[in-house]
Amino acid sequence: MLMKVRRMLLALAAAALPAAASVPPALAHPHIWITFQARIVHDKGAFVAIEHTWTFDEFYSTMAVEGLDKNQDGVFDREELAELAKVNVEGLKDFSYFTFPALAGEKLELGTPTDYWLEHKDGRLALHFKLPLAKPVLAEAKGLAISVRDPTYFIAFDPAKTDPVRLSEGAPKTCEARIGTPPQASALESLQAQVSPMAPATSKAILVECNGS
Repeated sequence: MLMKVRRMLLALAAAALPAAASVPPALAHPHIWITFQARIVHDKGAFVAIEHTWTFDEFYSTMAVEGLDKNQDGVFDREELAELAKVNVEGLKDFSYFTFPALAGEKLELGTPTDYWLEHKDGRLALHFKLPLAKPVLAEAKGLAISVRDPTYFIAFDPAKTDPVRLSEGAPKTCEARIGTPPQASALESLQAQVSPMAPATSKAILVECNGS
């Protein structure tokens, strides 16, 4: 059983919903904490992808890298972490990559992640990956919001205190990205308090706004 739980936790996505399903709703609380940063990629007049950086809590990081320092040099390099990065990103597909983009309240589809890798620094593991939107969103479109969350609250996602979100180079100067409350919440978000009472009462999301584009 312990090995099964450990394997679940080694794969971030596998850790989320299966384990949470056995927890009564009233007792739901986070088991993994992630601090996120996002870079919204602009190309040829449209927003096309989200570049994620997720930094895990120290406990999860310590457990996840156990036994991965193959050359025993005390450093976990990108090659040693490559298989774990692959497992995490492939497993995240079943959970929509914990990324929920919407345009004026309408759900947007996602593509397949690219450029994924893990780094280990100052005792914490960070997952980097690029997540394309299935269809580009024109910069002049209104109401682009991207929520990064686990609806079950088994994993707690919090924006970084410094530079949690930014736009890529070349984005119109009239555009900005910030953390805020989306004007329209999905039905799932509105019910989240009933499913996971310990979840934050107010939903936060990445908001992308362009004026005079």
